[in-house]
Amino acid sequence: MALNSNSIAFTGLAHEYCNAVENAREYEQGDFVRTMLKLLPRLYISATDLAVDDDDHFDAYIDAALEEDYYDAVRRGMEQLFGPDDVYLEVFEEDMKFSDTPVSASIAEGLADIFQVLYNFLATVRDTTDETVSLALASVSDDFKAYWSSTLCNVLRALNAIAVRE
Repeated sequence: MALNSNSIAFTGLAHEYCNAVENAREYEQGDFVRTMLKLLPRLYISATDLAVDDDDHFDAYIDAALEEDYYDAVRRGMEQLFGPDDVYLEVFEEDMKFSDTPVSASIAEGLADIFQVLYNFLATVRDTTDETVSLALASVSDDFKAYWSSTLCNVLRALNAIAVRE
């Protein structure tokens, strides 16, 4: 399968996102929030438009390339950047239905979770065959639908709350 323009755009956005997250410590909080508010909606749209072969979904898997220590370092860098703004109330958490207390979430952890998926995707597609890229796109598309799309939306809402306060 040859890569279509959206697959190429998605890969470029994934790279741009990972670069921004890896360098979060170099940003001022407001600049980083604005960067994420520009990247996350574009990533969402691009991921929903990924055209993957249905046959690829059965074999689709991405090996973990991101080491836990690096994930933690990236997450901690964003936690420090956000400070007390890092924690927000999560209203779409499944456990919220059964809880008497609010369920909190971390912007940094949500962004780091998305980073992990995209980092692993980029490591997989770097210098590889079109077939492997197709499988990686199918895997990242499946993961998007099952998991990180909701994380992206929830973090986007929390980032928006910070941005409108400025």
